[in-house]
Amino acid sequence: MKHKMALLLITSAVLAAAGGGYIYYTVSVAPTVISTAATQTPRVQTVNGETVVLVSIDEQRASHIDVASLMTSTVQPETTAYTSVINLQPLFDLHNRAAAVRSNRQSARAQADVSRAQYERDYVLFKDNRNVSQKSLQSARAIMLTDQFKWQAAETAQNVLDATLRQQFGTALASAATSPTSHLLQQLMSGHTEVLRVTLPAKYSASAPAQISVDGLGGRLIAAHKLSASPQSDPSIQGSPYFYATDGTLPVGTRTIAHIPLESKSAQGLLIPEDAVVWYGGQQWVYVKTAADRFTRRYMPLAPATDSGFVVTSGFRAGDEVVVSGAQLLLSEELLPQGITTQCKDPPECDG
Repeated sequence: MKHKMALLLITSAVLAAAGGGYIYYTVSVAPTVISTAATQTPRVQTVNGETVVLVSIDEQRASHIDVASLMTSTVQPETTAYTSVINLQPLFDLHNRAAAVRSNRQSARAQADVSRAQYERDYVLFKDNRNVSQKSLQSARAIMLTDQFKWQAAETAQNVLDATLRQQFGTALASAATSPTSHLLQQLMSGHTEVLRVTLPAKYSASAPAQISVDGLGGRLIAAHKLSASPQSDPSIQGSPYFYATDGTLPVGTRTIAHIPLESKSAQGLLIPEDAVVWYGGQQWVYVKTAADRFTRRYMPLAPATDSGFVVTSGFRAGDEVVVSGAQLLLSEELLPQGITTQCKDPPECDG
């Protein structure tokens, strides 16, 4: 009996010690782990109103995030002008009519040449001892005159059509529509080239520039070259209208803005590579590396486009390192919900 009591006392002491150890761990150790997890630095922060994404150097290397230093570039001062994409179907219709009129004119001219030659032969034979009758000579003359009138009528129809083309579409497009081998017309009919009516501001006193840029879809700038003055204007816009051709794909009737270079002295800006620009919220942004493991998203204003990128005059400094590879990855990381743990206390969210 004494041995059983001793064994019971020893067992109780062991259980009490184990229980005390568990309580000590729960009270002292566990809060330390929670506190440590709660004080971890977030990967996305807001510093001075700018969004900053933290990415370690190893993660940058693994994700192929590369940067490039901004360099100075020349930017030309500009003004803006209202622009619309015109419907070219009337031009194509007039082109088809011009082809038919031109064929009719050529046929009438050929027939007039034949009848005139026949009359001249009959006239020689008639004078040479009346080898043809006077009636045959008169008939040949009547046919010659009729064919000449047809030729003149065909030429008048072609001249009227040419004038209609020039009145509606200007000299360059009119020439393209009446030329069987026009490269411009082929590009227009295939849809590879569009025509814009650009209305230069009334205060713009210089001649229309040969090259301009136009706001395309998504804010991207599209290059355009001058064709000719437009004989017709937009009644809602005051100014000098011109036709420009572009290789963009803007829908017919689209109204946009053209950027017209001014003849004043050019200014210096910073060239932002095209690969550095990401779109978010309908605006353009660029990630700048502000520390070894920090990237700041900065707004990029609408800027003139070049073959290498965009030239900006504000918001950035020479030498800024911008992300040229992996910018979209940084944006995705920034937009991830923050503060979500990877362990679940209750299984519903973790059920596999």
